[in-house]
Amino acid sequence: MRIYLQLFALLMVTLLLSACGFHLRGQVPMPFETIYLQTTNPNTPFIRELRRNLEARHVKLMNAVDQAELVLEIVSEFSEKQVLSLGGDGRVNEFRLFYRVSLRAYDPQKDWIPAEEIALRSDYSYDDTKVLAKEAEESLLYQSMRSDMVQQIMRRLSRAKSQAN
Repeated sequence: MRIYLQLFALLMVTLLLSACGFHLRGQVPMPFETIYLQTTNPNTPFIRELRRNLEARHVKLMNAVDQAELVLEIVSEFSEKQVLSLGGDGRVNEFRLFYRVSLRAYDPQKDWIPAEEIALRSDYSYDDTKVLAKEAEESLLYQSMRSDMVQQIMRRLSRAKSQAN
């Protein structure tokens, strides 16, 4: 009897959500079909993830600037680690991680995204008795910031329009 109640409740929730017009947003189409990705180092994890996301949105990556509708230039990408706080004994208690990407998107006529820098930061506590765990945490935080950066760039690209329009 209980299973029937749960199934009935699930069915009612599904019907209510479909009746109110709820639906998943889905992916916003890109305002271009081809792109050239210009970068000094094409083998970084950030660039590989950016490429995967562009391909997932059905944007064709071109091998030459003159073949693409849009050029996405990744001017720089770097990460930084700073001491955020020290304990009374002089040991590090917290670190702040920074992840910065400078970029620009343009076509032969005008800029789509003017030169800008996107910066992310993340703080984490540190315990020198758990060095391996904290190194793994730092690595995961950088990976998460890279993914967030890619998503921010994808959102900017999906909203970008040629300044000539």
